[in-house]
Amino acid sequence: MDNILEDILQQLKDMSDPRAIEGMQRYGITPDRTYGVSIPNLRAIAKDTGHDHELAKSLWNSDIRETRILASMIDEPARVTEKQMEQWVLDLDYWEICDQCCMNLFQKSPHAIQKAVDWSYRREEFVKRAGFVLMARLAVADKAAPDELFESFLPIIEREATDSRNYVRKAVNWALRQIGKRNPHLNTRALRTAETINNMDSKSAHWIASDAIRELSSKKVQERLQRRKSHRT
Repeated sequence: MDNILEDILQQLKDMSDPRAIEGMQRYGITPDRTYGVSIPNLRAIAKDTGHDHELAKSLWNSDIRETRILASMIDEPARVTEKQMEQWVLDLDYWEICDQCCMNLFQKSPHAIQKAVDWSYRREEFVKRAGFVLMARLAVADKAAPDELFESFLPIIEREATDSRNYVRKAVNWALRQIGKRNPHLNTRALRTAETINNMDSKSAHWIASDAIRELSSKKVQERLQRRKSHRT
């Protein structure tokens, strides 16, 4: 495994792009160490590498932007423990790795729903963000999940809507919008939640609500939901 790790590190060094690093900084991608390798290129490396739980842990511990994103891509969700998730989530210190880790790995874990709820209560900015990113991703990816699951997320979204930290409020908004785009029933419930949030005495809450209401009540979203409804009946 050491040889594979060294080969990957050398491959990342060879692909290093200083101009890409400068561009990443404009979007708030600010890890201490990065080679500036694009996500599509990382996905290509992950595809060649295949799933490997132990290698994923070694890549994560290398503490480079690219190795941590690769770790989330090649780890085996069924082997990821709650302890590992708790360890990794505390390492999150900027939005990109938070979102990549949630999308590539955490949402596929059997612990995803519980962690979405647990982390929503946490104070750490990117731990809390991870909780709401998980809610958003579950709304998109878990086609078989019942409406009741996402309805249970709405009071949590309402509870945290006054958090003014940018990366938290954006994730809260993301979760609300994705739940509301899942089907007509959840659209109604999400819009109702957004109206409640909009009545709060908070700039963050107003932003979350107005943005969600704008999208969820738009002609484009409403037509898509009706088409989806007609296909199911």
